[in-house]
Amino acid sequence: MLCLLLASRHTPIKILDLPNERSLHKTPTPHTGGIGIISAIFIAWAVYALIYAMPDVMGWIAVSALLVAGISFIDDYRELSPLIRLSVHALSAVVLLAGGLVMFDGWIGTLLTWFTIVWMLNLYNFMDGMDGFAGGMTLSGFGFLAAAGWMQGASEYTISTLLVAAAALGFLCVNFPPARIFMGDVGSATLGLLAAAFSLWGIQSGLFSLWYPLIVFSPFVVDATVTLIRRLLNRERIWEAHRSHYYQRLVQLGWSHKKTVLAEYVIMLLTGGSALVVLQINSVVATVAILVGWSCIYLIIAILVHRLELDVIE
Repeated sequence: MLCLLLASRHTPIKILDLPNERSLHKTPTPHTGGIGIISAIFIAWAVYALIYAMPDVMGWIAVSALLVAGISFIDDYRELSPLIRLSVHALSAVVLLAGGLVMFDGWIGTLLTWFTIVWMLNLYNFMDGMDGFAGGMTLSGFGFLAAAGWMQGASEYTISTLLVAAAALGFLCVNFPPARIFMGDVGSATLGLLAAAFSLWGIQSGLFSLWYPLIVFSPFVVDATVTLIRRLLNRERIWEAHRSHYYQRLVQLGWSHKKTVLAEYVIMLLTGGSALVVLQINSVVATVAILVGWSCIYLIIAILVHRLELDVIE
C-alpha cells in the first residue's frame, strides 16, 4: 500500500518516458514509480530496524543502493553520460565488497563479485522495457529468496527480502499492462543492485549456493546476457538503444504486453519453484540436472522465437 501511494502518477515530480528505439510503448508515460518502490522499501526497513536490530550488512546494502538510486534519479531527470553512470555503479559494487559480500575468497573472487554486481545492476535496467516485467521479476525473485531464508530460519534475511517483494507487488497495481506509470532507472537499477546484494548475502550466509539465485533470476539473466553476447558477435554498438531482447522480439511479432509478460511470469514461477525444490533436496545430481534442464529449455525458447521470426519474414 505504501509503495502504491508513493508511486502514484500524481507525484509532484513529473518525468516522462518518451518512446525511443528501445521502448515498446507508444505514448509518453511517467517513469517516477521507482521513487515509490525504493522509498517504500527503505521506510519499511527503517521501521523494522526500530523494532528489531538489523545486521551490519544491511547498512552496506543501504548505502550502496542509495548511491545507485541517486545517480539513477539524476539520469532520469537529466540524462547523464554512460561513463558517469557506470562509475557510480562500480563504486556501489565496491561498497558491497567493503561490506564483505563476496562470492569466493581471493582477488579473483573479489573481481568476479564486482563484475557480477555491476552486470546484475545493468541487466535489470536493460530488461525493464515491458509493462509489469521488472516488477514481476522482483516479486518472484525476492519472494523465492525469502522462501529460502524462511526454510533456513534466517528471519532477518527473510523479512528484508519479503519487504522488497511486497513493494514490487504494490507497484504492479499501477504497472501491470496497460501500465499507468513506469519505474524508471531509479527503480530498475536499484532493484538490480539489491538482487545482487541479497543473492550474495544468502550465499555468504550459507542459505544457498550461487546456482540458486542464478536460476531464480534466470528469466532476466539469460535474456540479457545472451542478447549482449549476440550483439557483440554482430559487432553492434552495445551502448545504443535496441529492441533485440527476446521479450521485445515477441512483442514485435504481435504478442501483446499482457500475453508476453504472463508467459514470462510462468517461467519465473517455474524457475523459482524448481530451484526451491532442488534446494530442499540438497543433491549435487539434482543441482546439475536443474542447471542443464533450464539451459535446454532456454535454448528451445530461443530457437522457437527465431523460427517465428522467420515465418513472419516468409
